Amino acid sequence: MTKYKVKVGIIGGSGLDNPQNHILDCDTVTKREEAKNDFGLPSGDLHHGSINGVDVVLLSRHGPSHTLSPSAVNYRANIEALRIARCTHILASTACGSLQESIFKGHLVIPDSFIDRTFNRNVTFYDGTSSNYPGVCHMPMEPAFDVDTSKILYEAGKELGYDIKNGGTVMTIEGPRFSSKAESNLMRLWGGDLVNMTICPEVYLAKEAGLLYAAVAMATDYDCWKECEDKVHAADVVVTFKKNVSKITNVLLKAVQVIGEKNWDKEIDTLKELCQTSNVSS
Repeated sequence: MTKYKVKVGIIGGSGLDNPQNHILDCDTVTKREEAKNDFGLPSGDLHHGSINGVDVVLLSRHGPSHTLSPSAVNYRANIEALRIARCTHILASTACGSLQESIFKGHLVIPDSFIDRTFNRNVTFYDGTSSNYPGVCHMPMEPAFDVDTSKILYEAGKELGYDIKNGGTVMTIEGPRFSSKAESNLMRLWGGDLVNMTICPEVYLAKEAGLLYAAVAMATDYDCWKECEDKVHAADVVVTFKKNVSKITNVLLKAVQVIGEKNWDKEIDTLKELCQTSNVSS
């Protein structure tokens, strides 16, 4: 017997705005109004179902038909809604620009670190908003993404025969605009491998909430640093992601199956203890 029943939250990003259409037939739906929590309304409805016997909750990051810009997403309400739904894990998908020659269009990357360049977002649960998060928490962010869950995503991609990179640094910009050429080159100098608009604060809010978080990123363009390539355009990003969306879907399906076969008691308890010991007010 395990202490915790595994339930995987899946957050679909650009090009996967209605993940329930690609992944599973939902058993039940929790309307976003019903999923309202101390931090407000999540981006969309929560779709409950299962994959290979593993309980799953699906949520569109940008809402149905991509109605929310990256800065308008209520990341705290999304993560809290999945926590309240008793998720133990979060798997996220994200469309990214490549900052490296070796990461080409359609290439999958499992990020292991980030550089946060956002400036207009709520970045912690511990701000006195909710009694569920009292005090002040200084959460360590190395490792930024859950190592074991990330490894499962990577191995799923390899087993499926996809071009997939294990590890990479995501630069998260505020958006909704894309980078200038100078900014794009600066991020390359800083060691960025990918640039997107949504990994932060999602990744560290999930850690504060005690959820094991990992992401699969797809390179859809070369931002604007590469001279011989077309400059990034939103329409092209969506086309490239949708063209390759089956890769993301298949990786998620395989990863959920493997996650469900493992006992996660130790990892969940370790993260919960980290949350407690990082709270300097407790």
